[in-house]
Amino acid sequence: MADKGVKIMARNQKAHHEYFIEERFEAGIELVGTEVKSIRAGTLSLKDAWCQVKDGQLLIKQMHVAPYDKGNIFNKDPLRPRRLLMHKREILRLYGKVKQDGYAIIPLSVYFKNSRVKVEIALCKGKKLYDKRDDAAKRDAKRQIERAMKERNH
Repeated sequence: MADKGVKIMARNQKAHHEYFIEERFEAGIELVGTEVKSIRAGTLSLKDAWCQVKDGQLLIKQMHVAPYDKGNIFNKDPLRPRRLLMHKREILRLYGKVKQDGYAIIPLSVYFKNSRVKVEIALCKGKKLYDKRDDAAKRDAKRQIERAMKERNH
């Protein structure tokens, strides 16, 4: 996402470790009151966040948006479910996939795109423990190869 006017506010680092990412989507998010100011201040976390399709709507759950410091009585519950805005056919397609074995909808990042808050979500399949070990081994091997090439060039 090296587009102009894009500023990433939060990333879900755990998602790449826990899941195979099959497809990525961009969704708007329905926020209220001081939540946008709080996100602009960078006080949000996607650590345990996940998405659910309920009654034809896509909801993001467990996304923590800290109450705005200079806020007032209008501050909302930091962990409340928030509605994601996508086309109906996309939501229904995602719902069909999630009904299949092992698929989940996981938010990858929250960013500003031309002053609008967007959420990058992905259709993911859970990794087994041996997959995680496999990825770690590949990463280590790649690191060692790069280190050897660097030493060789000096």
